[in-house]
Amino acid sequence: MSDDGLQIDGPDSLRGALLFLVVGVAVAGYGVVDYTGQSDAVADAVEVDATVTAVGVEEASTPGEGTVDYTPRVRFEYDFRGTAYTGTRLYPATIAPEYDTRSAAEDAISDIDEGDTVTAFVDPSDPDGAFLRRDTSNAPLLAVAIGGVLALFGGYTTTKRLRAR
Repeated sequence: MSDDGLQIDGPDSLRGALLFLVVGVAVAGYGVVDYTGQSDAVADAVEVDATVTAVGVEEASTPGEGTVDYTPRVRFEYDFRGTAYTGTRLYPATIAPEYDTRSAAEDAISDIDEGDTVTAFVDPSDPDGAFLRRDTSNAPLLAVAIGGVLALFGGYTTTKRLRAR
C-alpha cells in the first residue's frame, strides 16, 4: 500500500485490539452512568444548610504535553437526617469539570468563601454525595466521547485481526 493515504493498523495482536474495545466501552459506560446519575441527583435533591470549610483551585499538568488544567475545589460540612457529612463536590457529577485557565476556575467558585453558610443539595439516596451547584456538568460527556472513540477503534481493529486469521 502506498503512503499517500491514511492507514491505521492499530494494535499488533487480537488481545491488544480487544483491550482497546473493552477499555473504550468501560470509559464510555462510566461517562453515561455518571451523566445519568447527576441528572437523577439534581432531580431528587433536597436543600440543606452547609458551612464552607475550604475553597481553592487545584492545578494539574499533563506530563509531556506542557498543558495545565485547573479544577475548583470546595469542602463543606452539612447535616442530613441527624448525621454529619463532609462534601467536596461543586457539581453532582463525580467527574469534576476542568478549566484551561486559573481565572476561569476561580470564577466558578467566586461566590463561595471559607466560613460561608451556603445551600447544599443532597440526594436522599446518596447523602454522602452533596453538591453546591444544582446544575449538570458536561464533563461526563467527554468520557463518553473518548470511550466511544476507543471502542470504535477497538472494534475496527478487532474485526481486522479476526479477518486476518
